[in-house]
Amino acid sequence: MTSTAPESEWKRLDRRTVTVTALRMMGVAVVAGVPIGIGVGRALAPGPAVAIVVSAGVVLTLVAAGVDHLRWRRTRYRVLPERFELRQGIVVRKRRSLNRDRIRTVDITASVLLRLFGLAHVKIGTGEQAEDNESSLSLNPISRADAEWLRRELLDRAALREPEPGQDGVLSTLHLPWVRYAPVSFVTPALGAAAFGVVLQVAEWFGLQSDVVSWALDLLSELSLIAVVLVLVAIGILVGAIGAVALFVEMWWQYRLEREPGGTLRVRRGLLTTRSISVEERRLRGVELVEPLGNRLLGAARLDAVATGLAQREQDKKAAHNTLQPAAPREHADRVAAAVLREPVSPTAVARLRPHPRAARGRRVRWALAAVAAVLTPLVVVGLTVTPVLLHVAWVGAVVLVPVAVALALDAYRNLGHGLTDGYLVFRHGTVRRGTVALQRSGVIGWAVRQSFFQRRRGLLTLTATTAAGSQAYSAHDVDESEGLAFAEEAVPGLLTPFLERVD
Repeated sequence: MTSTAPESEWKRLDRRTVTVTALRMMGVAVVAGVPIGIGVGRALAPGPAVAIVVSAGVVLTLVAAGVDHLRWRRTRYRVLPERFELRQGIVVRKRRSLNRDRIRTVDITASVLLRLFGLAHVKIGTGEQAEDNESSLSLNPISRADAEWLRRELLDRAALREPEPGQDGVLSTLHLPWVRYAPVSFVTPALGAAAFGVVLQVAEWFGLQSDVVSWALDLLSELSLIAVVLVLVAIGILVGAIGAVALFVEMWWQYRLEREPGGTLRVRRGLLTTRSISVEERRLRGVELVEPLGNRLLGAARLDAVATGLAQREQDKKAAHNTLQPAAPREHADRVAAAVLREPVSPTAVARLRPHPRAARGRRVRWALAAVAAVLTPLVVVGLTVTPVLLHVAWVGAVVLVPVAVALALDAYRNLGHGLTDGYLVFRHGTVRRGTVALQRSGVIGWAVRQSFFQRRRGLLTLTATTAAGSQAYSAHDVDESEGLAFAEEAVPGLLTPFLERVD
């Protein structure tokens, strides 16, 4: 559906925003009012407590609806041939204008409540890293039809460039077997621990926390301490795994990655909250294959975009603005990377990575042992001065942690590598989170060479390619000094030449 409004006409947000705000505030009032009402009810009779809480909820809802009505009346936007303009503000009026050539992304999200009303939240980004949020404009909410019209209108520049040869249409869709990768993420233990906290908090609201704790202790009283710990860990992991699967389904249900005519990559996903993220293909500078430890053990990886306008512009990791492909088999992620880059084979799969010197392995082993020592030393000190029990905890911890730390350090060394293909430089590092980035050689705008005192003693350095895309800096850690400088000169000839000293 296309908009019939002239380009120069000022448009408002959808007026149903007042209703949406009122309903949202009513939900907040109910959620917050239950524990507050219980607390007030302990001091007063139930009747007055309910009256106070309900009255407060009604007042808050009316105030929020009134403020949102003023916001709706004072917000206007329009699309001109050369720029996008927005007027907003209740007390302080603002008028902002973006040149359409600066617009990099148009993201569309819709919560369950917005979807019920056929509305959407649109965020228009320029890709600049302004701390005062001046690099993006937000329209919340507008109709779904207007949101789609804005996305096409602001990103469609097909007439300004020649079509590129390659695959258009759908590049990847969701496969249900990918759900099995969700429980092996680090989200699982975090959700499991959070579940225990939620149970205790809810019990406290109703004054039952001590009863819940006593019931749990009575239930586990027949078990030894080790068995109790194992049972609690198992319950936490089970609950966390269920939560991780639910979170994956909510985020990636109906996932679809496609290339639209004119060169725009679009990711659509979401079960309860739908999201549509569009990125101009000409802003793409490469891809990063991310393999968290659990996914890597199962042969899975996710694919992130390295593009201008996506560099940490959203701190909410759930939003995953730069993720093109969720965790999937490594072969599938490589195929999607090749399709996104319009290459026959993904550079992350074809590049021959050069290993790093053995001195880099020693540095990682020493770091790992130092980390274990930092954890266990306080236990030893307290055990020698206060209670000898902690000495036993310390030596048991050493027996467990030292082999794990050394194994991770050796794995981190094996994962170090850097290489070149015809059009890309490839860096790989990490063990808990292994990342393999393929960056266009033409997208490198500078080199940063860093060498600590200990690196100088070992003849190593850290070589960082700077770019305007992604995280803006990608590094090859602990490279041989001469080999690293030669690699930088080979990757982008002439950029580092004035600073090099050639030795026969």
